[in-house]
Formats: sequence, C-alpha cells, structure tokens
Amino acid sequence: MEDKNRILVIYTGGTIGMIMDKESKTLRPLDFEHMSQLIPELNDCDYELSYISFEPTVDSSNMDPALMVKLAGIIEENYEAFDGFVVLHGSDTMSYSASALSFMLENLNKPVIFTGSQLPLGVNRTDGKENFITSVEIASHHEDDTPIVPEVCIYFENQLYRANRTFKYNAENFDAFRSVNYPVLANVGVYIKYNNNVIRKPNFKKLKVHKHLDTSVAILKLFPGIRDSVVSSILGIDGLKAVILETYGTGNTHTDESFIRILRGAIDNGLFILNVTQCKGGAVEHGKYQASVPLSEAGVVSALDMTLEAAVTKLMFLLGQGYSNSKLKLAIQTSLRGELSV
Repeated sequence: MEDKNRILVIYTGGTIGMIMDKESKTLRPLDFEHMSQLIPELNDCDYELSYISFEPTVDSSNMDPALMVKLAGIIEENYEAFDGFVVLHGSDTMSYSASALSFMLENLNKPVIFTGSQLPLGVNRTDGKENFITSVEIASHHEDDTPIVPEVCIYFENQLYRANRTFKYNAENFDAFRSVNYPVLANVGVYIKYNNNVIRKPNFKKLKVHKHLDTSVAILKLFPGIRDSVVSSILGIDGLKAVILETYGTGNTHTDESFIRILRGAIDNGLFILNVTQCKGGAVEHGKYQASVPLSEAGVVSALDMTLEAAVTKLMFLLGQGYSNSKLKLAIQTSLRGELSV
C-alpha cells in the first residue's frame, strides 16, 4: 500500500479554530483531536493529519515577531517528518506572518499553506471548512514525489496566493485577500487548477531557518497637510534603523524644501528609508513624475512593487541578518522569495 502524505496542521489561533459552545452560547477553542467530527470528509482522505496548537492560542491582532519565530521553529523541528504544513491563523495579520515566514524559511521545498476563516468552524455557514480541506489537499499534492507548491502561500475562498504578495482586502466577505501585483497560484472550483508557470520551483537544498527579526522599523504614512514636526518625530525615534514611507501613486510626495531636508538629514544620520506606495496595485517608480525625484536624490530607496506587509517583514528579516545600509539597498530590491517583480 502506498504511504499517505503526512501533513502537520499548526493552529496559532484565530476564528477558524473556534466552536460555539451549545450551553453557554459563546465561542471556545476547538479540540483538534475531534476535528473529524466537525469535518467528516477527513475520515476518507488520502493523507495523514497531525496537529500542534499554540498554548495559549493567539488572536492574530496580538501576533508579533517572537511568535513568528516560534512558528518557524515548529516547522523546522518537524520539517523532515512531514510532507507539508497548514497554518491556521487569524486573518487580520495573516499576510504579515506568512510574508515573514517566506523570508525566514530559506530553501523551503515543501508547502506551507496559511488559511483561516471569516466565520468559525462551529458555525453552520462557516467558510472555514472548505478553506481547511482545500489547504490540506494543496499541501499534500505531489507529482513524481515533488510538492506542486513548494512555497509559503495563503489559501482563502477558492484562491491560492503567494503569501508575500497578499494583503487583507475585506473584513466582511469570504474573499478576504487580494494579490494585485502577482497572479494567483491556483484557482479552485470543481478542480484545483494550478498556474505552474508562476509557482516557485524547488531547489532541493537543505532548509535554513532564520530566527532573528529586528523590529527597529516604523511606518510613516503621508497625507496632505502632514506637519514637519510629525515627520521629524517619527524619523528621530531613538534606535530606529528603517522607516517605510508610504507615498502617493507611483511613489510621489509633496516636495516642500523643509520636508526633503528632514528626510535627507535622517538618511545622512544612517536611517534607511524605503518608499512604498499607498496604492494596492502598481509600483514605486522614482523619476516617473517630478514629485518623486527629490526623494531619490535624498537617498530614499524604492520598494518597487512590494506590498506593505512584505516590505515590513523583509526589512525586519534583513536587519536581523545584520545588513548595513549599502547592502540593505541591494537586498531590498532583490527578489528573495518572489516578493517583487524584477
């Protein structure tokens, strides 16, 4: 008899792992040992499931880099024993955690599929059941003993995305995520149709897990009328190493001399400033409009078409590796895990 693929399900917390207590009418964490009672289809599956749960579980709003490191460590410890991984995670910060894991898991050659739900598994209309079953199926899919999707992904509402290309788009509908600057990796209907030409290929090298994320990062979102004093206060935070500057359109900003002078002064003092567009689609293109030229001249670096979530976690990852400013600029504009188009 052919051995079944082994999938490890890691529950960090979030809506998908909750069930309604019939007596108290309140939500409580699910006992995963009884998952097959909620999802009887699992009894007839052609894969073997094992479960690990965070203790205590974590609302995704409380997810932080230390917990991301914990998650990466669980995958590292179980990497050789399993063929794929499914991470159950709250949707609010899923794109941050999944993007971080994509950078932390170097030479990943097995699927790590993040999923969750907008309604708990224990609710009649839950989207969690389909999200869970399909995520496990995708994590178990192999061809010629090779995983079809050997990268960190997010699966939600019939779409499989590269994790570090996603952002949460909707707080109410089941299709909670979008990947505007990169095609979906698979569309799920009657069949799972993989877009093989956009899926990363395995390199069959040994997994290397990076466990240091440096949080000396801040985000400064521009808006019409923002005061120089606000900009100076944020750029002057003690111990700060990098700031993501959220600009307009293709990387544009107001060009008041005082504003540019503040940016240039901060950069001259060693602060790394990365330009990420506030738009959900498109890329930062320094020089396309005159309004972005002073930023480039001051030393602000373009994030190209990275999402905010990928930019934040990639900076934490690179700073955690001890990258200095000159090395940081090259690395931030180099695609490490398919997070940007080059």
